[in-house]
Amino acid sequence: MKPIQLFDPASSTYTYVLFDEASREALIIDPVDEQLERDLQVLREYGLKLVWAVETHAHADHITSAGRLAEHTGAQTAAPEACGIRTAAVQLADGRALHFGSQTVRALHTPGHTAGSMSYLWQEGGQAHVFTGDTLLINGCGRTDFQSGSAEALYRSLTQVLFALPDNTLVWPGHDYQGRTHSTIGAEKATNARVAGKTLAEFKATMDSLNLPKPRRIDEAVPANLSSGMRHDAGGALLMTVRAATGYAGDVSPQLAYEWWKTGQAVLIDVRTDAEREWVGFVPEAIALAWKQWPGMALNPDFDTGIRAAVPPGTKAVLLCRSGVRSIAAAKRASELGIEAYNILEGFEGDPDDQAHRGRRGGWRYHGLPWRQG
Repeated sequence: MKPIQLFDPASSTYTYVLFDEASREALIIDPVDEQLERDLQVLREYGLKLVWAVETHAHADHITSAGRLAEHTGAQTAAPEACGIRTAAVQLADGRALHFGSQTVRALHTPGHTAGSMSYLWQEGGQAHVFTGDTLLINGCGRTDFQSGSAEALYRSLTQVLFALPDNTLVWPGHDYQGRTHSTIGAEKATNARVAGKTLAEFKATMDSLNLPKPRRIDEAVPANLSSGMRHDAGGALLMTVRAATGYAGDVSPQLAYEWWKTGQAVLIDVRTDAEREWVGFVPEAIALAWKQWPGMALNPDFDTGIRAAVPPGTKAVLLCRSGVRSIAAAKRASELGIEAYNILEGFEGDPDDQAHRGRRGGWRYHGLPWRQG
């Protein structure tokens, strides 16, 4: 079985959908923002449940749709740990396996185009497939002159990692500009114009002489892709600003709360009910401490004790509820207890739209931040 290969004409980007025939669980590699509806339609047509949205690196020529796909499908996002894509739910190290149904994709750290670049190896039946992003292209390779690139690292990735795979391994590149769809490791080892038969010095000289223009969308794409596709070109600076509040430390965006949490500056506390977390979704590793509970949505008598135990001295607390109402009350109470507490704007689900549906107007899930269901 071959992957489903999809193409974005504007950036010449290939997106790949892999799936397990029995369970219909699927994984997507390098999705493109402008092709979100196409990709969702493909999932519907094949009857697939997307469980992983995966990046090969932080792209400079297009914006990913990984975060939006996660919001639409409940998939987890995954990205190479050295790329700095901190909104990805899983930070991939070399050798990490991602499972979908009975299928497995294994991450191969192949730096050079960027310091974090990954390729992904899929053994399907008796055939090996490798998805190489911008590391190995058909008769070429990714550039190394910007975005933490290194010709030396790329040469090692090509010759010692990818070319060590069996010759019949199918190569599925991240781009092609001449209509070619795939190659093999054997063919690239023998004929690739950039690297085949070349010493490191010769390869470096080739890469240094390319003189390629800067990618047209780099200033827009890279910042957005570092947040799983969340665009920073429209008011992005405001996302990382604390808004003043009365009775507690302030209001923060989901993105800033996530950054504080992941860098150890804050403890993330989910003040929704157990039922909401179970049925609507939850944030892995967040502390569950309800402000009110069923039956009757009575105040949780253990809240004070729980939050004192959860937040170490000198650490912030960022509080998450459904839409940012209960978390304000909880933040005020935490502040009374001497804790530097912040309300997370928009909450987990965001405000209701015109049809009273949540999840379409902001919120933790909407922005593609890590969450799970079930």
